[in-house]
Amino acid sequence: MAEAIREQVATFLAEGVKDPRVTGIVTVTGVDVTRDLRTAKVYVSIMGEEAVKASTLEGLHSVASHLRSRLGRTLRLHSAPTIEFRLDTTVAHAARIESLLARIRDGAPGDDASDLD
Repeated sequence: MAEAIREQVATFLAEGVKDPRVTGIVTVTGVDVTRDLRTAKVYVSIMGEEAVKASTLEGLHSVASHLRSRLGRTLRLHSAPTIEFRLDTTVAHAARIESLLARIRDGAPGDDASDLD
């Protein structure tokens, strides 16, 4: 069920969300669904600066009820789960780690390791 929801949410986002706050590039990275199918936590990665991420996440929260009804129709569910969008920071953390490792490999950080925090 989680994979079906992930695909439907990704399709919904690819078709374009009407909320003007959703301006960042959004990728659905995963979905966790409770056993009783009442709640689906949808993890998203949002490209852009912090203000864009915050605005986009607000817009996603705003369209969640519309998305819920669409999921119910599309997946033919008697009761569609409540959608909770969560920011997934693992992609950003991975990029940061790659950047730091590249700097270390190239000898850029010098003796000060404060950037590694």
